[in-house]
Amino acid sequence: MASAPFSAAFSAPSYGFRRARTNGNSPFPTSLWSPAALRVPSSVRSSLGSCNSAFLVNGLSSSSLPSSSRLSFSSRSSGVYARAATEKTLYDFSVKDIDRNDVSLSKFKGKVLLIVNVASKCGLTTSNYKELSHVYEKYKTQGFEILAFPCNQFGGQEPGSNPEIKQFACTRFKAEFPIFDKVDVNGPGTAPVYQFLKSSAGGFLGELVKWNFEKFLVDKNGKVVERYPPTTSPFQIEKDIQKLLAA
Repeated sequence: MASAPFSAAFSAPSYGFRRARTNGNSPFPTSLWSPAALRVPSSVRSSLGSCNSAFLVNGLSSSSLPSSSRLSFSSRSSGVYARAATEKTLYDFSVKDIDRNDVSLSKFKGKVLLIVNVASKCGLTTSNYKELSHVYEKYKTQGFEILAFPCNQFGGQEPGSNPEIKQFACTRFKAEFPIFDKVDVNGPGTAPVYQFLKSSAGGFLGELVKWNFEKFLVDKNGKVVERYPPTTSPFQIEKDIQKLLAA
């Protein structure tokens, strides 16, 4: 299923978010964003993360937000810094890989990680897979890993089976980084690892993952230190990766 273009630009300074480069043909649906940055009161923000929210599964709707609201974000200080909300680290979780084998994420201790929810039929797919593969090749020998989690919650753009997803990523884009079992990243079925990621770094419209290819940067201690919107190019994240590798 091809993704529908949308013209909304990502312009709000955010809780770790960078302004994304856009060309006017963004792959998100037009209903995803309001025209201006919104400030959401804490009561509204809390409702955005609930399982009964309208902001679930097949993209997001702005209909639940008051038209007069504006989102506020904490300003970003210089450098990369941790915002972990709990004492847990990424290493406390186990997941299944694309072949359905159990994997303890503790195997990645001491590495800098970029975690991303991927899809095969999104308008962001080609650019992200190409850039992710390039960044991975550049830094993999320096203690860097990319962990890719397929997700079909946004426009049904990851409908294939695990073998189909694996073949697509590894054959078409020569992806060498680990790819895991398909997961839910929003809603009542959210995978525990994504519950941890979202609780550690809130984002635009609350904790919800907004679309395919949202990215979380994790330091060598298993703590989330940065979160990036889907339209952020992997190339734009390189400086933050370099800082964590050098730390």
